[in-house]
Parts: sequence; structure tokens; C-alpha cells
Amino acid sequence: MNVEKFVRKPILAIAILALGFLPACSRLMAQQELDNKAVLKMAKAGLSAEIVSATVSANPGHYDVSPDAVIALKKAGVGDAVIAAMIAKNSGGGAQTQASAGGAGFALASAPSAVSNANGLPPGVDSVGVYVKDATGNWAEVDAEVVNFKTGGALKHISSAGIVKGDLNGNVAGFHSRLGLHSPAEFILYVPEGTSPGEYQLIRFRVNSNSREFRSLTGGVAHTSGGAARDTVEFTTKKIAPRVYLVTVGGDAGRGEFGFLPPLESTGKNVTSSGKIYTFTLGD
Repeated sequence: MNVEKFVRKPILAIAILALGFLPACSRLMAQQELDNKAVLKMAKAGLSAEIVSATVSANPGHYDVSPDAVIALKKAGVGDAVIAAMIAKNSGGGAQTQASAGGAGFALASAPSAVSNANGLPPGVDSVGVYVKDATGNWAEVDAEVVNFKTGGALKHISSAGIVKGDLNGNVAGFHSRLGLHSPAEFILYVPEGTSPGEYQLIRFRVNSNSREFRSLTGGVAHTSGGAARDTVEFTTKKIAPRVYLVTVGGDAGRGEFGFLPPLESTGKNVTSSGKIYTFTLGD
């Protein structure tokens, strides 16, 4: 029996298989490089923005992030955090998920939310409203709740500018907000044209068994004495873009139920009977 011939045949067969397997490996590695189509496929499959962003950051890929392509991604339902991760990947780095240690509280450049869109706004901030920085460092819009106002004699005084002045009692259904946050919490106020952040009031609710109540001042005047002062919390803002302001609500505010109350509208001779307030619960 020819032992050498017997051994040589399996070795030759293995070599042939290996030569055929190498191109397949190359094709497989090439398929792992992600692009816009891969991101759209993951988004349409129902994967969360966090998973898609992490996949983009962890895998090789090249993305079309031209304005038209970004608009197409947005229309297809791809979130801002995912688009920001694609932009960061193209620039040679992955999206960071937290601020660097010892960084300033207002340093936006240390998180993925600091990657500005073409209009200078942080990703996720695209319309007038209130936004909060979530646990992943991205900006998410704060849902507004309906607030009902109790009208009274003080509301019938109209200033020369057409703004109703006086104390205003507000009531919000439910004893707590759906949004729970740890202190300190970072917010963005994207204010309407012609509005200053000083016209917003940070309200501390008085909690009842089935509602939250407060007394505020109409016209956005929050720094006067009187009954309304006890339910308002002073805050400072930092402008980061036109009509966009950063606010940090920290330990000084304490624990409890809070809300950002935008300027109230007046209709005729009375303030509107209902409005909206952006609520949150602040814990330790």
C-alpha cells in the first residue's frame, strides 16, 4: 500500500477547500461593512436607536451623510442618535456615551448630543419645545402635559402690552410625571421666535392625591414677592444656538415634581383657560 499517496490526497483536498473558502471569507468580511442600506434595514426591523447606534459604532462602515441622504434617513424613520453615530463613524471615531471626567457641566462637545446638525442644533433638537439629556447622552423631547388654570379677579387686569398680569393657579392631573430623572438633570429650551428663556418658569408642584397644583405669575415674571414665588424655582441658562438654551436643574432644587411652564397666551381679556407644561420628577 502506498502510504504517501494515501496521505497526500486528503491534504490536497483540504488545500482545495481552503482556497475556495478564502474568497468566501473575503466576501463575508466585505458584507460586514455597513452602509446606509444596512442602517435602514435595521431600523425597519424595529431595532431600537441604541442598538443601531451601537452596531454602527462597533462595526466597519462608510455612510452617505450628505444633506439629501440625511433627510432621506430621517424621513425613513432613522433617529437622530443613529445619524449622529454614522457621521461620527465617517469622521474616524465612534459616538461617545458620556462626558469626560472632570469636564464642565455645560460641555456639549463630550457627548454624542454635541454633534451639531447643519443648522447648529444638537441632534434630536429640531423644533420648539423642551428636551432632556437621557442616560445615553442623547437629547429626547420632553412630553407636555395639559395644565388647567383657575381664573379669578386678578386675571382681569390687562397690561398695555396685552399680557395678563397677576397670580395664576394651575392644576395638572395625576400626582407624578411620567418622566423620572436623577439630579442633576440637563435640559434644552428651544424657544419660539421673539421669546426669551426668562419668560419660562420652572415650577415646583404641590402634590395632592390625584393632581399637582401650583401658583405662578402670568407674563413670565418669576422674581417678585407674593404667593406665586413659593412655587417657582430660579434657574440660569446658557445660549448654545439661536433660540436654544441649556439649563441644568441640580441639587439646589431638591427632590419633587417639577415642570417648565412656557409663556402663557392671552385671548381677549382673559388668559387661556388651559395650556401645557413640560413635567418631570427629580430624584437623588
